[in-house]
Amino acid sequence: MILKTKTVNCDILIIGGGMAGCGAAYEAGYWGRNLNIVVVEKAQIERSGAVAMGLSAINCYMGMRWNENTPEDFVRYTRNDLMGLVREDLEFDIARHVDSTVHLFEEWGLPIIYDQQTGRYKREGKWQILIHGESYKPIVAEAATKAASKIYNRIMITHLLTDETYPGRIAGAVGFHVREGTFYVFRAKAVIVASGGGTHIYRPRSVGEGAGRTWYAPWSTGSAYALIIGVGAEMTQMENKLVVTRFKDGYGPVGAWFLALKAVATNAYGEAYEMKYLKDQRALYGNYVDSKPFPTCLRNDAMLREIKAGRHPIYIHTERVLDTREKEELGHEDFLDMTMSQTIVWASQNIDPKKTPSELQTSEPYIMGSHATCSGAWASGPQDLSPKEYFWGYNRMTTVEGLFGAGDTIGGSAHKFSSGSFTEGRLAAKAAVAYVAERPAMPEVSEKTVADLKTEIFQPLENFSLGRNLIVKGTVSPSYLYADQFVIRLEKLMDEYVGGWGPMYTTNEILLNRGLELLTMLKDDLAHVAAEDLHQLQRAWELHHRVMTAEAVLRHTIFRKETRWPGYCYRADFPKLDDEHWHVFVNSKLDRATGNWQLFTRPCLQLVT
Repeated sequence: MILKTKTVNCDILIIGGGMAGCGAAYEAGYWGRNLNIVVVEKAQIERSGAVAMGLSAINCYMGMRWNENTPEDFVRYTRNDLMGLVREDLEFDIARHVDSTVHLFEEWGLPIIYDQQTGRYKREGKWQILIHGESYKPIVAEAATKAASKIYNRIMITHLLTDETYPGRIAGAVGFHVREGTFYVFRAKAVIVASGGGTHIYRPRSVGEGAGRTWYAPWSTGSAYALIIGVGAEMTQMENKLVVTRFKDGYGPVGAWFLALKAVATNAYGEAYEMKYLKDQRALYGNYVDSKPFPTCLRNDAMLREIKAGRHPIYIHTERVLDTREKEELGHEDFLDMTMSQTIVWASQNIDPKKTPSELQTSEPYIMGSHATCSGAWASGPQDLSPKEYFWGYNRMTTVEGLFGAGDTIGGSAHKFSSGSFTEGRLAAKAAVAYVAERPAMPEVSEKTVADLKTEIFQPLENFSLGRNLIVKGTVSPSYLYADQFVIRLEKLMDEYVGGWGPMYTTNEILLNRGLELLTMLKDDLAHVAAEDLHQLQRAWELHHRVMTAEAVLRHTIFRKETRWPGYCYRADFPKLDDEHWHVFVNSKLDRATGNWQLFTRPCLQLVT
């Protein structure tokens, strides 16, 4: 294979064309009209990211023009839901700007459903509004495409580049075209990482013929974290894994059913269970149990207690709420807009939601910074809000100079969802434009570093070419392993040792240390991953990103010696939430030169009373 190299010079490089990346492209195009703004997307921007299939609701909208909610309300909500640990400056910053983002979506053609009685957007819940969202992503992608100087689709970014003379500054990225094999070198004055969080790091519920099915996008492989960890960015809350309660087998979301349709969940015997464990939960987790609304992780905890007691399956009673044509249409459109697999499960298992309840199930853990968890980079907040501990020059800039983030990439700010991620992309882009205006010189990129990375990136193809003659048939080779074999090994390791669904999300220090030993062995074997073609080469580098993310999760989980988010992860050796010692952010940094990890804490400051 002839491996061509193409170099692209730009002012701002945006990695990832999901909602956050589209927000960054739109805003960078507005403030940086004379700048060269490049977006690089692993798939195709019209149907990429977590919103690829569509959505039935926008889950982050204040409604300030109707005096429905304030940014202060949102900060209190996210703080309580995350058991006291959020970056309040980042949460407030998104909340005060997100409504304008939603109004842009409507201006661009997104059908938002109105309440005919009030004349306002129709609410699903306190923060959610209903939409006809099958074409949500194409609408947003069109605006980003018009704003950017150039969109590069089908290119996977594998590594970031830093300045040859000043390694603490970003200089661009490298990757390859997943269809053509061209090696791309992107040189940039600022980089915004807006790629996805992590799935298939833990063993999924779906196996056999369902293998590959997850709730969060299966193509989100932890790139948001691996890319920035690799250049020494400080990370936060990587131990804050997300476990969601979903319709069994199809992973259908429950929000519309609980919030808009007012469905209820019971145990197998028809008993309400969510509030029955308050006394026990309060003894372990303190006053967070009394937060309104009830924290998401504690709802999971109550459900898991019922399952451990043998009072499952847990049912959601759809049959009690589909009593009108309008409600029936809403219930079905909820899945047809974004989770068609759930309607397929209903059909294949002879479930009529008007007559029969459906089973609920907790998912495998996901690593995210945009949903009900806070994993991601430790980033600067806005100058007008952030205390000195949280501000170092440019909004959403990581601890690597010129490296910005948005969406899943940025830690400490949960409940962004689609609109908040787009908004955070806008905030990062505006700051990146200011950064480039003040630092117009292009960073230096080492040609040797680029050449070495090119060799490393395409090595899996070489491994296959050299080793294929040692076997006649099949996938078992004495000299290499395939990426999918590695992923199964990683998922098993993380599930059994780092609190996956197999052991009911429970782990301890002995398990975690053994998991670290096994992960170290797996990392040693990565040099032998093989790729038969470009598609498998993409899988190989997605594997590298998953492994890097997994190690951050594991090391953070070892370091935090408490159970901060019951229902997401339990430390059996430290079963209580410990605000006295652990009401702090757990942060980490990888030393690129030595490969050693440093873990430490940062203060959690309350800015909103």
